[in-house]
Amino acid sequence: MKGENKKYNTDKILAMKKCFFLFLFIGLGTWSVAQRNIITDQIIVKIKDCYLQNSRDKSNLAPSITQSFTLLGERFKALDTKNLYLGKNHSMAYFTILFPPGSDIDEIITEYKKLEEIEYAEPDYIGYGAGGDGFIPDDKFYVKQWGLNNNGTFQHAQGIAGIDVNMEESWSITTGDSNIIVAILDSGGKLDHPEFAGRIWQNHKEISGNNVDDDENGFTDDFQGWDFVNKDNNPSDDHGHGTNVGGIVGSTGNNGRGFAGVDWNCKLMFLKVLNSNNTGYQSSFIAAIYYAVDHGARVINMSIGGGQSDIYRDAVNYALQKNVTIVACMMNHNTEAPYYPAAFPGVIAVGSIDPNGMRTQPFFWNSSSGSNFGSHISVVAPGNYIYGLSHSSNSNYDTYWGGTSQATPHVAGVVSLMLAINPNLTPKEIKNILETTARDGIGRPEEDTPGWDKYHGWGLIDSYKALTYSVSSRKNPVHFPDFSVFPNPARSALQLIFQTPVTEGEVYILDLLGRQVYSNQKINGDKLEIDCSEIPTGIYTIVLQNKGSTHTGGKLLIIH
Repeated sequence: MKGENKKYNTDKILAMKKCFFLFLFIGLGTWSVAQRNIITDQIIVKIKDCYLQNSRDKSNLAPSITQSFTLLGERFKALDTKNLYLGKNHSMAYFTILFPPGSDIDEIITEYKKLEEIEYAEPDYIGYGAGGDGFIPDDKFYVKQWGLNNNGTFQHAQGIAGIDVNMEESWSITTGDSNIIVAILDSGGKLDHPEFAGRIWQNHKEISGNNVDDDENGFTDDFQGWDFVNKDNNPSDDHGHGTNVGGIVGSTGNNGRGFAGVDWNCKLMFLKVLNSNNTGYQSSFIAAIYYAVDHGARVINMSIGGGQSDIYRDAVNYALQKNVTIVACMMNHNTEAPYYPAAFPGVIAVGSIDPNGMRTQPFFWNSSSGSNFGSHISVVAPGNYIYGLSHSSNSNYDTYWGGTSQATPHVAGVVSLMLAINPNLTPKEIKNILETTARDGIGRPEEDTPGWDKYHGWGLIDSYKALTYSVSSRKNPVHFPDFSVFPNPARSALQLIFQTPVTEGEVYILDLLGRQVYSNQKINGDKLEIDCSEIPTGIYTIVLQNKGSTHTGGKLLIIH
């Protein structure tokens, strides 16, 4: 970590010490994904709906369930059992159960799964934010934001002019719409920061400070979001991660101070799911997703990662089905290990690049760190040495962070701009537009191969191209055909089956390095047969190009 060339004052020395320990925590990325996620003393269970006493509001457990819970709780010395409230429109079937430290969570889950009335029983994994911060000398503000406008002269790392998200051209199209709500699921936000003035989402159905649940949603006085960690109505940031992330999305631009966010007009809904140590239970993530969707968010930024669970997947699917786009970080451990929600289908998974276009490896705060990669990555965005707002000061603009956490809000901000000019776009259309318009071939040649690759996905997001595509699709709606592959694994032949007939389409098969191993002439119809007998055994991606748009059909395994 680079420091100032002049003597630090006392406050800055203390701040540097704080950052050192933060980096030490975040740098523990050599643990396996299983180790990192299983360290929890809490589980989350879902009761089958048919075992809820009141079928109308589903607010009470049948007596037999209560007895079962009590017996198992006594056996494993449960410390606390709480209902996980997801809002008035969702059943009260979810519970978190806390056990003493050192409890055998695997055994406990096994026993809960034996109960006939249990639909799910899973670890309530502990997730965490994916970024680290630092301090550098004073400088001007917008010129520090290489991710928005890179002129090649960034002071902390080698830069290449034009390696950015192409924001200045984008702002000539739109600077955002106050009707679009972006939910920031993180450590909270500095709600009184001047850069957020007039931008914090307000629950207009709630009267501030009257200690009454005016809108009867189960959250009292939630007039500006909710703290799912401390279970109160104050989602203020006590760590810094969330303020930085929120500022990247939505610092007010062209106001003569501070930084310019990607979107200057959207509303920011801060939902606190991480504590002051930058960690939090995934049950908080889940509850916050439901809250964001039910209160009008169109975009959810999740610069956080953790383990997989069925209940978590249900929450993500609920958002996607309600036309809410989720953008999530790949994490920072320089591995192919999947983290969630980024690895859930339909989520826009974002990796990080440096000012020279290379995949970040390492981030400035730890020599073994790096942007995660893998089969689920969608796109990349600027993520190292990203300046942002401070959660402890309204006048400190000297803080920079690094992580896929910082890359993700660049993408979330672009998504909100896309919705500002075409609010009818679906999450699937948004994901495909971002991937179709991304810039390929900017990274290391051995990693950033033509087409999709596991290190950069489809490439660096290009906000201007994505917005231009979104404008044209407002008059000519974008339709992205679904297709399935059969059989999978395949041996000598396979068949692609399209949900709707394809015209003027072409199919490619790419290996995991993005190299083309098969292409087809123009196709028309609802199916295509492919001879794969000459394609070597391996894992591949099938890509359909149809009328200027690109679609992927997941992973294909070929075995001979």
